[in-house]
Amino acid sequence: MSQPVPPRPTAILVSVQTPDISDEQHSADLAELGRLVDTLGYEVIDTLTQRRETLSKSMVLGEGKLKELAALTGGKGYVPSAAPAKTDKARIRRGEGPEEDDEVVDEDEDDGDPNRPRRPKVVVVDHEITPSQARNLEQATGVGVLDRTGVIVEIFHRHARSREARLQVELARLAYVAPRLREGGAPSERQAGRGAGDTALELDRRRIRDRMAEIRRELESVLRDQGTRRHLRQGTPAVALVGYTNAGKSSLMRALTGSDVLVADQLFATLDTTVRALYPEAHPRVLVSDTVGFIQKLPHDLVASFRSTLDEARNAALLLYIVDASDPTFRGQYEVTRTVLREIEADQAPSLLVLNKIDRAEPELREALKAEFPDAIQLSALDPEDVARLRQIIIDHVSKAFVEEELFVPYSHHAVVAALHEHALVLHETHEDEGTRLTVRASSEVLERMKAQLDAGVPAEA
Repeated sequence: MSQPVPPRPTAILVSVQTPDISDEQHSADLAELGRLVDTLGYEVIDTLTQRRETLSKSMVLGEGKLKELAALTGGKGYVPSAAPAKTDKARIRRGEGPEEDDEVVDEDEDDGDPNRPRRPKVVVVDHEITPSQARNLEQATGVGVLDRTGVIVEIFHRHARSREARLQVELARLAYVAPRLREGGAPSERQAGRGAGDTALELDRRRIRDRMAEIRRELESVLRDQGTRRHLRQGTPAVALVGYTNAGKSSLMRALTGSDVLVADQLFATLDTTVRALYPEAHPRVLVSDTVGFIQKLPHDLVASFRSTLDEARNAALLLYIVDASDPTFRGQYEVTRTVLREIEADQAPSLLVLNKIDRAEPELREALKAEFPDAIQLSALDPEDVARLRQIIIDHVSKAFVEEELFVPYSHHAVVAALHEHALVLHETHEDEGTRLTVRASSEVLERMKAQLDAGVPAEA
């Protein structure tokens, strides 16, 4: 008999709509936050929003909305230390009730009544908030508080698989956690003493700084290895799939390359850059890379830490911007992707817009999109004919940069012939007394590398 699945922890979403945010964008941001929280493993049971000029510097929300939030979480609605003191001390001495700042047992908590409304275990704020704002909200609501950055960092932490991704995420996570560390315990307990006056908090922060320095050294080693692999692929045309998280990049990657990359209907399912050859294999060989997805308000530390994975986009012969055409907010998502790539100077390569998941769009929408984006490729990653059409577009594009040239390869350098068959399109090949004469089409980088190996007089490796 299967065990019952325990209920997921609950969450309430909180957002402030400032004048520069439209109703449509605000609604889309909240929906996206809900998906992030769901990916993290929480069940969203309520949402609370407020229109304000700016976020409250101390509490995010205004006083009235804060009390409304506290009513949903079972909190006090204010920071206890900032609340007015109770003046009726005689009443307290008679044992008639606690002061306002005393802890009150939540009678609704774990009472087993299935009809009683469930209270959220965490408040998730759709903004990047300061440690003091988070601390004040926790005291006012009586539950834990996460901001959008914290949710994304935690998802990245859970989904990282490769050594590089784990190191990059740990670095971003430590940068997020460090300013949020809090002192705890009595003064005598906090004194720890690697030096006079050191506290546990100071030691924790020092450990974090040391660990971050260690991670940066490890990443330098990883990047050197990646640079070596990238150098070996130099001259082989590559196509990078870039786009918003959950736009269908991994599904398209699997369809184009026949690989077994992870495909999941959740945000940030792919954090590792995967490079595979186009399949059926093209001649010359064409590589396809699947990069980490983007999202609105992507934390700067994560953008910085994933710069190395996006080197594939920098070095690509073609960028394919993948968007979910069935999502009404895809235009904003497309712009987010372009902006981030522009920030890290990875948007220099020629590009094409791919309107994915077109099978979910009505015929009228398809026609409207065709008029709005006449040069875009409409397809479904699940349709083999669409994928074959995209494959041919990729091959035709990278072939435009190829140069045709005739090479004579002595028999002592037979490995160069094998390399040309792998990295070039061999148009004609004849065997003569002293070697092989080939007419090939290839990138200028490949041709220069082959000629340099022949000129050096050293047998080349395939």
